[in-house]
Amino acid sequence: MKRIFLAYCTVLLFLAGTASATDTTAVKGNEETATNVVRLNPRAKSFVTDYTSKNRKGVLSIKEKGTAYLNMIDEVFTQHGLPTELKYLAIIESRLNSKAVSRVGAVGPWQFMTGTARDYGLVVNSRKDERRDFVKSTHAAARYLKYLYNEFGDWLLVLAAYNGGPGYVYNAIKKSKSRNFWVLQNYLPLESRNHVKRYISTHYIIEGQGSITTLTKAEAAEQIGSLAGYLLNRALTAEELNDARTTTISGKYRAMVIAKYVNMDSQEFNRYNPKFDKIMDSQENSYELKLPEENMEKFIANKYSILNESVQLLLNDSNDSSAPDEEFRKQQTTAIK
Repeated sequence: MKRIFLAYCTVLLFLAGTASATDTTAVKGNEETATNVVRLNPRAKSFVTDYTSKNRKGVLSIKEKGTAYLNMIDEVFTQHGLPTELKYLAIIESRLNSKAVSRVGAVGPWQFMTGTARDYGLVVNSRKDERRDFVKSTHAAARYLKYLYNEFGDWLLVLAAYNGGPGYVYNAIKKSKSRNFWVLQNYLPLESRNHVKRYISTHYIIEGQGSITTLTKAEAAEQIGSLAGYLLNRALTAEELNDARTTTISGKYRAMVIAKYVNMDSQEFNRYNPKFDKIMDSQENSYELKLPEENMEKFIANKYSILNESVQLLLNDSNDSSAPDEEFRKQQTTAIK
């Protein structure tokens, strides 16, 4: 009993330290760039303390036995440009058990329901269930997590939506009039809000610290600052960021046309410029284009040809041939500015 009490006190002291404003952690994957503050939200502290005291040994045992699986998830998530810390979600979902089946019929290490599994490319029928295939289901989970992040732009909301579905999160946002998880959490099902806290707790047990995935979007901007955008997408290495060049553009540019002219495949272009077409189609219509130096030189050299072909592509897509010369003239003027 005395040992348990001492262990509990140790956890309390540890978590108190993580919540202090003076606590700093090196941002994983960017150690050469900066050391940044990553603090545990006070509203998570009691849950994390309790969960850690009860589950630390079990979580570390799963990690040790599942090292090969976690390394594989690291590789897959890196390919998809996701924070690798999200691998701890699989521990919460299934304890890294490919045979896991939930009471509502979710199956496999990532606990996919049948419909969602099929939506993200997995075969589920009477003869085959790829939800149990660790590699294939991890790629599907990566695609689903990226979809959820594109919807919410906040990793805590992504974790809540992964558990309960996007509809519950949208409903909580509407009722609470907030996109801050710590504000809207009481409008979520208990399972979903605790799911997020279990993830945060598991992250702290294994890493001994937080990361971009344990913060709200606002917390990330406050605590990590200019690196938040990089860490939210985790698509570029520190070296790639250092070697990249940027230029602000506006007008009807299209990602596929730029990629063709600068000799990049679409996936590589999107790693450097996420949500490019979506933002260029919005009222903002301005983007900080980021490319490797040699590719940026090709863009500058072919800027007006790229714009011309982009505008023509848009006109063809809309089947609207009215005044193309005027449209192009307007976009040329915008680009020159």
